[in-house]
Amino acid sequence: MTEQQTADRTVVANFSMSLDGYVTGPGGPTDMGWVARHAVSDQARDIMTRVVNGTTAVLGRRNAEGFRGYWVPVGQDENADPRDRAYGQWIERVEKVIFSTTQTETDWNNARIVNDDPAKIIRELRQQPGGDIMINNSLSLIRALLAADEVDRLMVMLCPELSGGGVRMFEDGFASTSWGLSDVSSTDTGALNLIYDRLR
Repeated sequence: MTEQQTADRTVVANFSMSLDGYVTGPGGPTDMGWVARHAVSDQARDIMTRVVNGTTAVLGRRNAEGFRGYWVPVGQDENADPRDRAYGQWIERVEKVIFSTTQTETDWNNARIVNDDPAKIIRELRQQPGGDIMINNSLSLIRALLAADEVDRLMVMLCPELSGGGVRMFEDGFASTSWGLSDVSSTDTGALNLIYDRLR
């Protein structure tokens, strides 16, 4: 094992994917309507509570803006589902590392902007005390970290939808790696929540 793989912190990539392998719809990065009904099921919300065990959130700039705009108000909404509120409060307070090539500063609580190799930053985070490092739906970051073999766990919500186009998570060119199924659960909407751990 390499030095970074002996550290205690677990790097978790969390994303939703259609049956035909897409993580967006044909309309581009914001075309995520096919995910919506699956993301708000009771079982999906229960899975989301696992994310809040993480102590660092790693995001791309676009996702950071979306998460801040949507989840922070949910965390403050007394009428929101308690699990949604917990996630909103978590994303507000947790350490956030935001990757951007165009932005250098942020006023978001406990967040910092970095413009560096994602694998290098993850290796640095691994050497710091803390819990899970969560990469939340940031396609380019997840791809880069998979390519560098810096992801320990995949949390995939496989939605029973055919997107028909968009951006695929997995394209030709990834190095061959092996994963073990650690947990699987289904939702009322027919989605599967799959958790795979890297076999090293």
